[in-house]
Amino acid sequence: MSGKKKVILDVDTGVDDALGILLATHSEDLDILGITTVSGNVPLQMATRNTLKVLQLVGKENAISVYPGAYAPLIREPVYEYRVHGDDGMGGALSDMIVTAEPAKQRAAAFIVDQVNRYPNEVTLIMTAPLTNLAEAMRLDPLLNQKVGRIVSMGGAVKEARGNITPEAEFNIYADPEAARKVYHSGMKLTMVGLDVTEKALLREKDIDRLKGTAYYDFVQTVTRDYLAFSERGTGVRACAMHDPLAVAVAVRSDLVRTEKHYVDVETSSTLCDGQTVCDFKGRFGKKPNVDVALEVDAGRFIELFLSTLRKSETTRL
Repeated sequence: MSGKKKVILDVDTGVDDALGILLATHSEDLDILGITTVSGNVPLQMATRNTLKVLQLVGKENAISVYPGAYAPLIREPVYEYRVHGDDGMGGALSDMIVTAEPAKQRAAAFIVDQVNRYPNEVTLIMTAPLTNLAEAMRLDPLLNQKVGRIVSMGGAVKEARGNITPEAEFNIYADPEAARKVYHSGMKLTMVGLDVTEKALLREKDIDRLKGTAYYDFVQTVTRDYLAFSERGTGVRACAMHDPLAVAVAVRSDLVRTEKHYVDVETSSTLCDGQTVCDFKGRFGKKPNVDVALEVDAGRFIELFLSTLRKSETTRL
């Protein structure tokens, strides 16, 4: 594993998390220490089961452990996004699979703390879900912020993009804004991969067709089917926004996005805008920048990376 980035994936496995796990498990650049799950797109138990299914699909159910985390946000009631991800979180994909592996006994927050302390300043946390598990890990270890190497978080919207769950809030931040605010103010090195870039990273049917003949074509086609239809109804564009896979890719190749460092805060006390990520582009708050904000993406290169990684995996997965 020498030379590979040590990472923990934190997921609430719905459609795009599943695609992100495919990309991560086949990346030659990542050493996945484990995958943690959290309530988000779907309830915790479903997110954990879906994660185990995807690992079994790629043949890594015995190589990568899954650590269940928070059942609910820090102080709020859970919200789920079945409209996009379907009743089972994966649009019916792998519905007949019999899961053979069990989740780990250790809880997600404790696992994060253990690994970060084992590899201080080396672990990248790829967070593609509400940030509840990381906030709970910070409770367990108040000095965690000094030992995490880097966070790549899919969440938020700050400039051109608007919210995807409310007019102003992106789902991952909206689902647990208190956790997000705690992480944003932690002092940890944080790259925010929000809707400003992920909504431009689109997987279309013509792209999926390029996976024909691979072991993952049927899965990718099925898992994205309802997502494509949902997108077409809402935006007129029949495509799957690759929110979570882009965050995984940025952890490997940071030059896929252009970032600017700004002060970003999270609204937690508004009747209309809870979960909004407020980016101080003009420095009006007079506060030190705390987030590397992704504002532009090389979408074509990212989609090519995603497809080529899955196609290349055909020669190495067995």
